[in-house]
Amino acid sequence: MKNKSEVGKSGEEIACGYLVQNQWEILERNYRRKADEIDIIAMSPDGTLVFCEVKSFATGEVYGEFNQFALTPEDNLTAAKFRKISRTCEFFARQHPELIDEEKGWRIDLIAIDISSNGKVSDVRHYENISP
Repeated sequence: MKNKSEVGKSGEEIACGYLVQNQWEILERNYRRKADEIDIIAMSPDGTLVFCEVKSFATGEVYGEFNQFALTPEDNLTAAKFRKISRTCEFFARQHPELIDEEKGWRIDLIAIDISSNGKVSDVRHYENISP
């Protein structure tokens, strides 16, 4: 992997493939509201609206959005980043009530991806209904 941006884009592609392979429907990618962004908006197989934050990490790299000593992709999801994502998710949910099942509501998931230095995926971890 050449740089952080390339790792991030590759991670989002991998995450979408993972979700589709597991019978999810991708509704939107890179949804933006002001300066905030949601990586993937999808419908889970059980009909729950899910906002997915994707964090990717290239093996051997030491960098992060806020923590330059991050050891895993999960380390790059800070409480501040989660608050920003949450606000954007709430805005989207208010704008699209037709996508939300009354009983299931909506949730935020984290998909963490480890990518080896040759660009191969070494691990994908999906955390459901995350909170700070």
